[in-house]
Amino acid sequence: MATIDGRPAKYGITLKELRQLMETRGQEGVSKISEYGGVQEICRKLHTSPKDGLSGSKADLDHRKETFGSNTIPPRRPKTFLRLVWEALQDMTLIILQVAAVISLVLALYAPTEDEGKYGWIEGVAILVSVVVVVLVTAFNDFSKEKQFRGLQNKIEGEHKFSVIRACEVLQIPVGDIVVGDICQVKYGDLLPADGILFQSNDLKVDESSLTGESDHVKKGEEVDPMLLSGTYIMEGSGKMLVTAVGVNSQAGIIFTLLGAGSEEHETNIEMQETPRGEDVENKGQPLPPRPQTNTKEKSVLQSKLNKLAIQIGYAGSAIALVTVVILIMQFSVKTFIIDQKSWKKYYFGEFVRHIIIGVTVLVVAVPEGLPLAVTLSLAYSVKKMMKDNNLVRHLDACETMGNATAICSDKTGTLTTNRMTVVESYICEKHNKTTPKFQHIPSHVGDTLIEAIAINCGYTSRVMQGEQPGQPSKQVGNKTECALLQFVLALGKDYQTIRDGIPEDMFTRVYTFNSARKSMSTVIPLKGGGYRLFCKGASEIISSKCSFTYSSDGTLQKFNKAMQERLVKQVIEPMACNGLRTITIAYRDFVPKSKEANQSEIRGEPDWDDEENIVNNLTCLAVVGIEDPVRPEVPDAIKTCQRASITVRMVTGDNINTARSIAIKCGIIKPGDGFLILEGKEFNQRIRDSNGEIQQNLIDKVWPTLRVLARSSPTDKFILVKGIIDSQLTESREVVAVTGDGTNDGPALKKADVGFAMGITGTDVAKEASDIILTDDNFTSIVKAVMWGRNVYDSIAKFLQFQLTVNVVAVTVAFIGACAVQDSPLKAVQMLWVNLIMDTLASLALATEMPNAELLLRKPYGRTKPLISRTMMKNILGQAIYQLVVIFVLLFIGDEMLGIQSGRIEKYRNTPNQHFTIIFNTFVMMTLFNEINARKIHGERNVFKDIFSNTIFCSIWVITFVSQVVIINFGNTAFSTAQLSLEQWGWCLLFGVGTLLWGQLITTLPTSKLPKTLSCGRGRSEEFGNAIKQFAPDAEDDKRVRKGKVLWVRNIRRVRTQIRVVNAFREILSNNGDDQSIAEIYQRHSAHSKRLLNESSHRKA
Repeated sequence: MATIDGRPAKYGITLKELRQLMETRGQEGVSKISEYGGVQEICRKLHTSPKDGLSGSKADLDHRKETFGSNTIPPRRPKTFLRLVWEALQDMTLIILQVAAVISLVLALYAPTEDEGKYGWIEGVAILVSVVVVVLVTAFNDFSKEKQFRGLQNKIEGEHKFSVIRACEVLQIPVGDIVVGDICQVKYGDLLPADGILFQSNDLKVDESSLTGESDHVKKGEEVDPMLLSGTYIMEGSGKMLVTAVGVNSQAGIIFTLLGAGSEEHETNIEMQETPRGEDVENKGQPLPPRPQTNTKEKSVLQSKLNKLAIQIGYAGSAIALVTVVILIMQFSVKTFIIDQKSWKKYYFGEFVRHIIIGVTVLVVAVPEGLPLAVTLSLAYSVKKMMKDNNLVRHLDACETMGNATAICSDKTGTLTTNRMTVVESYICEKHNKTTPKFQHIPSHVGDTLIEAIAINCGYTSRVMQGEQPGQPSKQVGNKTECALLQFVLALGKDYQTIRDGIPEDMFTRVYTFNSARKSMSTVIPLKGGGYRLFCKGASEIISSKCSFTYSSDGTLQKFNKAMQERLVKQVIEPMACNGLRTITIAYRDFVPKSKEANQSEIRGEPDWDDEENIVNNLTCLAVVGIEDPVRPEVPDAIKTCQRASITVRMVTGDNINTARSIAIKCGIIKPGDGFLILEGKEFNQRIRDSNGEIQQNLIDKVWPTLRVLARSSPTDKFILVKGIIDSQLTESREVVAVTGDGTNDGPALKKADVGFAMGITGTDVAKEASDIILTDDNFTSIVKAVMWGRNVYDSIAKFLQFQLTVNVVAVTVAFIGACAVQDSPLKAVQMLWVNLIMDTLASLALATEMPNAELLLRKPYGRTKPLISRTMMKNILGQAIYQLVVIFVLLFIGDEMLGIQSGRIEKYRNTPNQHFTIIFNTFVMMTLFNEINARKIHGERNVFKDIFSNTIFCSIWVITFVSQVVIINFGNTAFSTAQLSLEQWGWCLLFGVGTLLWGQLITTLPTSKLPKTLSCGRGRSEEFGNAIKQFAPDAEDDKRVRKGKVLWVRNIRRVRTQIRVVNAFREILSNNGDDQSIAEIYQRHSAHSKRLLNESSHRKA
């Protein structure tokens, strides 16, 4: 018989049988498992051990992957470069330009005008070539973005690890390495990576809404419903499961495969095995119902402002382009047919086409097509750099939103503190110990019970391991509070593992796992002589109030009355908390058939374990311990930096109010006597609710401005606070709120926040899924770095806007005035396309890659409603535009006389390359290039050259653009409508270009405060523009209903909205090929179909 790693190569159960098994639910699943001989027998058939797990050998793992598949779902094929080229060609402005260029080319070849002769075709070809360049650049940028963001998504997925037992050891392995036969440990907050059968559970509840659509949590147990499905969340409890299906064979994998995410061929083979001959798959070929609408987070601050700005520019650009075309056509028609009395000739049609080309080109220059690219480049560049600063950005727009943050609601443990916990004080048998006591000084029966209570009533996944080298501190694995208690056991000279080996988890009668409502954990074990013992640990004031007994200094049992409880709180718990210690009370209770001691509860039969309120009561207090979690040394400085940057930091914690106050003072969140509010969750709720118990915004507005610490808070309290601050209209600029969270129940607050930070080390999968950014080091200072990068992104986009709008104003005005004054635009269509390329792709790349500096944290955040284009920026835009327009019009109307050259205004020379119009074009580009240096500063700084050489990308692009312009002027000829210039003429062009730098200094001298506040643009009141955006920027499914007249600016608005959230698009794997069906619906349909097949199969066997 063939063997693999010493065991038979053949398994006792097939892939098909395992898939059929995982289709069952509830009692049906329990019965099906019994048919296979139970979980132990299935483990034997899969050659695994429920206790020791797999051996972990490479040969065994490879064979399992080959037989049952690997735990990966093949991603959708990325868009090809040609597909992206095709999508880029769908831009309506480019389509109009292509059509006009083709018509111009055809007319030039078959009906040339008298002036153009045999060279008339060159302009049409040049425009088409320019369009090709624009399309290729756009497609290449999109291709690069897809590649980069897929890499980002892979990194996010690679961070997801899971606990498995292999060769008797608990290991954290990437979810992609899980195989059928693995024994997984599941716990509160986990996202299940594979299907499995539960064979040991403690108070386990699962959220299956992602698959079934049912919002209620499903209770799981060996005798209730042992089937655990991939893609679902553990909301309470813990347990162990045997992995039975992975990847495309798991329930989530099957659904993704049906939606086109996985291998179609693989799924077809499975269906052929399972579907009876002649039977079609149910609902095959039927149209899919629409996906239900889901609530999405409000658009980011930048999105709101960009949306409005894009609409404004789109309107203005369209109007000017239309007026330009009308004026050109009217002037030509009046002069030709009325004044000159000429009859219609077929080549006149070419003149009309040329005028349309000029108008469309004006629109190309006016519409901010480079804006989405600048946004995406800046965000992508920042995201890549932020990874080095321990910020894993899941949603791109969170990056820039963080730059506008005005408030941060932070957790305490692990974020502001080191999360390296140690028991430094204890209160045992009425003795307050400031150091670890000696075990022999504790009454033996109390000491033994205390050691047992800690060892058993801490998650078995929590453990303390020796340092890798002698002298190094021990390594804490699992829950840090539990690790501190286990370390305390070791410090007492006892071994907790010996106790755990004697009472494994499968002996537990009941476990009440920790959650935010209980603020405690309890474990029930059977006693040897009959009966049960409950161990409990949790928040001191809560557990102490449930205690009825305690031990005196000599170990004698005594009643624990109300006065003693109050004395314990005032003399022990509060002093510990005031020193910044987290206080935990450890207690127990015995349930016995016949009571001998006063603290034992007599029972007949088994107690009702579901009656938790009565079970976890009448406890006997064993000890109160004070756990120190030191403030991170770098946090106080980081909080000072936030305060200097006008960002309010609030601490939201579940800890005791005295502990929270002490830590807040150490961190610098509050100072003694500063008058800020420190509230407990209970009092907070009383203040914000009216007499009917309803939450009122006006009451929240009275609390949040001065609130700095919220203690003993629940996740609901955190959500209410975050929502209240975001919705508040107290401040004109509106608050932008960032929130940190690590627990499963923090999900709502993380989603509601403008930016949600999840903890990468201690955070649950649920919290990470709800977050926008994952802090890979759980450190508050990383949030400050995110603020700096966010402000840098915002400024980079503002710099680009300042530069682009200056070019827009000048180019559009020159084209318009030129059309009115000389019946032609001094800037030809191809020349404007080159300018468009400079200010779109190249400038966006140059200005979007500036590195952040500490000065960014010395100013106030912009807030939600501050204009995107400030008065200072508008002063620079209009000032530079005036200078450039004066220079261009001087050159246009008297430049030929100044420089002694032939005038290009004369009709005879207007349509052929000439030095006059070439100088105008070259001067315009030089002024644009030098103004790009001015655009690096947007806050009125004088030194525009500061740190310029530190940005090699900017310098490289500037030099490349300058050299390209020299080549175009000297060798462009007919294609670019340029004539060669002399050195003197080049000197004039450069002089006017450098003049923008000098002019910029004069503009900076003008005081911004004297300018009217109305001289700003792009305010971000999202509620003000929400309807307009919905009207003018529909989603993809509404495209066909958009009127053609709106398409020119709609497409650009949609690009801003889409590209800024491009990472989300890659995660929405369900939207392929227009399949808009929800997972829940497909799951229900697939389950119904599979059950029908199973029933038919069983009937045939019968």
